[in-house]
Amino acid sequence: MRQDEASPPQPPDPAASLDRRGALRAAVLALAAASVTGCEPHGHNRLASVDGATTTRPEGASGSKSRPRPSAEPAPRASGPQTSAPRASGLPTLPPEITNGPRDRSAIALTFHGQGDPAQVRALLGELERGGARATVLAVGSWLADTPETARRILDGGHELGNHTQNHGDLASMSADEAFAEIDACATVLKRLTGSIGTWFRPSMTQYSTATIRAQAARAGYATCLSYDLDSLDNTDPGAEAVARTVSDSVRGGSIVSMHCGHDGTVAAIPAILERLRQLKLRPVTMTELVGP
Repeated sequence: MRQDEASPPQPPDPAASLDRRGALRAAVLALAAASVTGCEPHGHNRLASVDGATTTRPEGASGSKSRPRPSAEPAPRASGPQTSAPRASGLPTLPPEITNGPRDRSAIALTFHGQGDPAQVRALLGELERGGARATVLAVGSWLADTPETARRILDGGHELGNHTQNHGDLASMSADEAFAEIDACATVLKRLTGSIGTWFRPSMTQYSTATIRAQAARAGYATCLSYDLDSLDNTDPGAEAVARTVSDSVRGGSIVSMHCGHDGTVAAIPAILERLRQLKLRPVTMTELVGP
């Protein structure tokens, strides 16, 4: 055969083919990883909503510092037996923090930071029940331990009871172990009084959780930190009319409203708030009802 004559085609080399396929697979995986870890818009933190959408909060928004991302390191193990948060039947898997419920529902959640004069709390619950409303009370553990009958009164009225730390300190400024101790101590009180640590945890002294708070809440048995999208500002005691107006002007389907036990203006504002909700055809329900199926 002449030197310039074409050689007959050779069969493909299986090893070379595997090498090419491996390189292609590695490139595809690299692209997929890049798409998952892409940057957020500068100056905003993403907050998950239970309907799958996300909202953004500008850095330095009122009520919190810039929210760091959760650490990739596993949360430290607690010494001793672990509790687990009981989930209501049919409750969907939720993100580590929620600020509102589904926007396409004609329901909202009135949530109360729980501490104050027990007689005043009973008056508040009475106003809610007369208006056909069910609420979620996030109780301070030390207060609940001092007024154990309040826990049963809340549950007997068809309301929900959750965790708002043991002593209502500045949770965002605490170390991981200090934050865990605050959350776990309140969970212990709830378990002793009601048989359950409850589903919901709200950090004290901050609207938004941090990575440390979320990790320690999960360690104590709470998969989701409960924030809110509507602050009634009732804790500043602006008067019943102002509290009712603040809620009425901004509430919409899926809203999680932050309110407080222990304020006369809050109790007095409830009838007007419930009347406005009726006009808007919005039902005040518990958190579990708001995010359930």
